[in-house]
Amino acid sequence: MDSYMYQTVGSGLIDAIADALGVPLVRRLIEGAPQDTSSKEYAPREGDEVEDLTKLLEDVLRLHPDVQAVSCGAILSNYQRLRVENVCGRLGLKVLAFMWMQEQSALLRQMIDSRLDARIVKVASMGLARKHVGKSILDASFAAHLHELGATWGVHVCGEGGEYETVVADAPLFRQRLRFGGVEVVDHPDGGD
Repeated sequence: MDSYMYQTVGSGLIDAIADALGVPLVRRLIEGAPQDTSSKEYAPREGDEVEDLTKLLEDVLRLHPDVQAVSCGAILSNYQRLRVENVCGRLGLKVLAFMWMQEQSALLRQMIDSRLDARIVKVASMGLARKHVGKSILDASFAAHLHELGATWGVHVCGEGGEYETVVADAPLFRQRLRFGGVEVVDHPDGGD
């Protein structure tokens, strides 16, 4: 699925992540598609993938009426941030965007220092290849490679430009780390090596 809002690679791990965090999981099928992607503002549109988030959060509020906020992982994406803010504003929820506009090298260092084990599940950038899938940001040589790509080619070291996608295998908030089995690397028809 091509989405401007949602990461779909690694989504099969959602149940395990919710279990590791010890939080309830509420799901909803994404039926919409990205619309008006060049707009700097968002207004609700029938069939827009953003409205699936609205419906999901309405479900969350019905099941868990004490929820007060939504955490947004956007670092530089105004597209995502503005849409999450619009949805939350309509539902009376606060947006927590702790990573917003942080310098990415420092942010990557904070993640590494806190022992957040983010594993690469998708690569889409010059300098990143099939061999990097499964690598952890905790791997010092891989982290150095990301910094080198940033310095040489302007690659966003946290992947904010779509250079790569991750799944968190372990974090300070996790009750147990994720275990991966039966991993398959798939080449996308539009991909490189």
